[in-house]
Amino acid sequence: MHRFLSLAAMLLSLPALAVVPTLRAPEDVRALLETHLEIGDVTDQPAEVAFARRMQREVEKLLATEGYFSPRVNLRRDGDELLLEVDPGARALIGSVRIDISDEVDAARRQELVDGWKLKVGRPFRQADWDEAKDSLLAGLLAVDHAGARLQQTRADVDPEALRVDLLVVAEAGPRYRFGELQISGLQRYRPELVARFNRSVRPGDAYREDQLLALQAALQSTPYFSSVSVALQRSEADGETAAADDGWVSAPVLVRVRERAPYQITLGVGYSTNTGARVEAGYRSSDFLGRAWQLQTGVRIEQLRQSAFADVFFPPDEQQRRDGVGTVIEHSDIENLDIDRFAVGVMRLQKLGSIEQQLGINWQNERQAPQGAVATTNRALTAQAGWTWRHAVDPLDPAEGLSLQFQIGGGSKHLLSDQSFVRTYLRYSQGVPLGASDALLFRGELGVTFAESSQGIPQDFLFRTGGSNSVRGYPYLSLGVPQGSAIVGGRYLVTLSGEYTHWLTPTWGAAVFVDAGNAVDDLQEMSLAVGYGVGARWRSPAGPLGIDVAYGQRDGTLRLDFSLAIPF
Repeated sequence: MHRFLSLAAMLLSLPALAVVPTLRAPEDVRALLETHLEIGDVTDQPAEVAFARRMQREVEKLLATEGYFSPRVNLRRDGDELLLEVDPGARALIGSVRIDISDEVDAARRQELVDGWKLKVGRPFRQADWDEAKDSLLAGLLAVDHAGARLQQTRADVDPEALRVDLLVVAEAGPRYRFGELQISGLQRYRPELVARFNRSVRPGDAYREDQLLALQAALQSTPYFSSVSVALQRSEADGETAAADDGWVSAPVLVRVRERAPYQITLGVGYSTNTGARVEAGYRSSDFLGRAWQLQTGVRIEQLRQSAFADVFFPPDEQQRRDGVGTVIEHSDIENLDIDRFAVGVMRLQKLGSIEQQLGINWQNERQAPQGAVATTNRALTAQAGWTWRHAVDPLDPAEGLSLQFQIGGGSKHLLSDQSFVRTYLRYSQGVPLGASDALLFRGELGVTFAESSQGIPQDFLFRTGGSNSVRGYPYLSLGVPQGSAIVGGRYLVTLSGEYTHWLTPTWGAAVFVDAGNAVDDLQEMSLAVGYGVGARWRSPAGPLGIDVAYGQRDGTLRLDFSLAIPF
């Protein structure tokens, strides 16, 4: 008996087993409470009392951010289970909104800011929505004219019994600002005139607009000259850098702070393509060629079927944002038994006109072509060329949605250093059509015509061959063209069509089926489309969509493996 009583006393003296309280709350607040409450273990009665007090404080504070100002929190036991029950109560709504904007603000602009207030009367109060509405109002003031705007007073008056929140916002717009002169700092290698060449948005005397400052910053950041760029309006009157005009406007200088990028870059690479085989390449870039901020790009690429070396020099843009350049290339290739040695020099002008990219150029080239089993010839051409590309895509690297149109025209004359008179035209179309979140269609098409008496005397660059990745899959690269001896040479007419369906199994991996058709001929009467179809895998790589395809060429009755890294738009 004595031993039994001793055992009972010992068991009673042991601490209670730890219990993890179970949260019970309505669905609309449970996720918030589970995310932010640290519930932990409750080991004994004193800990239970302390836990209940802590939960009361923390739950009230959390739910207040969602507009619940009178929650009920109850901690009770149900057998061996400890329950934390939360009843948030009714949610408070916005009862009134008062917005006062001091200083001189255009009446229409003032009404636009008030009408654009995001937390309207009758909506539930949420702290995140309240903060967003205040930030949005201030951002609207800062965006146009009033670079020194600030929120002078904000208040949310809560009436828990009436379930009502009254909002007050007092904003101080401050004076209106105009852009002053650019003050550029951080330049060591380059001259201030280089920054001015990329400035299309900030003009001294114009009314301040925040988006125009951001446009200048983005334009400079996109150049190869600077690694970082900051553009801001200097509003410090204490430094004597601002002055009020007679009309009450303030003119303030625009501070442009830049950090120059290293002007030289060397790149080395290796790779493999199902079109031209294994390759090694080396490149050199300079953004300050000859100390004049000219951009030099030169490199050598050695592939199994093609070898080339090039050098291009681009000059900074002019006042109309036109970029001029000169370049030269030497190339040798042996594709489909057509051996080509080519040398070319040219001048070009690049310009963006809204959403259209325009390229104009004059090019002279000397080409020796030697088809296996046929007579070798040398063709020369001095050509004038023009091209326009229009793109509309949310993400140019995502083929799911977007549209691209490209048109080129160029030609030469026997009377101006060309062996043959001709006019070459080319049209390319690409469009992605989304079919829900996980499915998409991609359509491509090409149409090319070279107007000439014959293809004799015309360099291969101005004729057409097709086949291979990103063209007619299922056929070797540039194997669809005009037979000459045992080689395939270019023809005057080109047609390609492609349709592809992709289903994304995960956000980065997908499966595709496709049908391609196309051909290049020298006589329209001989146009017969070669068809290829197959299946493939797709990977959304950081550099763009990577495709690996198994394609069947119906004309040849052969299977081919194709893979490519393609930018569809």
